[in-house]
Amino acid sequence: MDKILSFLGIAQKAGKIESGGFLCEKAVKSRKAKIVILAEDAQKNTVSTISNKCTYYHIPFCFYGTKEALGHAIGKGERSCIAVTDQGFADGITKLLSSGKKEE
Repeated sequence: MDKILSFLGIAQKAGKIESGGFLCEKAVKSRKAKIVILAEDAQKNTVSTISNKCTYYHIPFCFYGTKEALGHAIGKGERSCIAVTDQGFADGITKLLSSGKKEE
């Protein structure tokens, strides 16, 4: 598993994750989300809805991994999107994304 997915697993254990379309959208609207990660294979409707909400509320978002990989990383079934609700975890994920790290 790569570092970003491992980081998501740690954030989940710390209770700093909202996952799934409805909960991610709710976290964005309430501005609890610090960054949103969308699965690269998420449905167009989900991508459109979440990316539009993130843009409107000025929440950063990115595409990373598959629905299966994101769900597995947080110990759940497939997830199209994950909202990280802690600034520290969000900063760490942003740093890893910008450096392009995928190795352990």
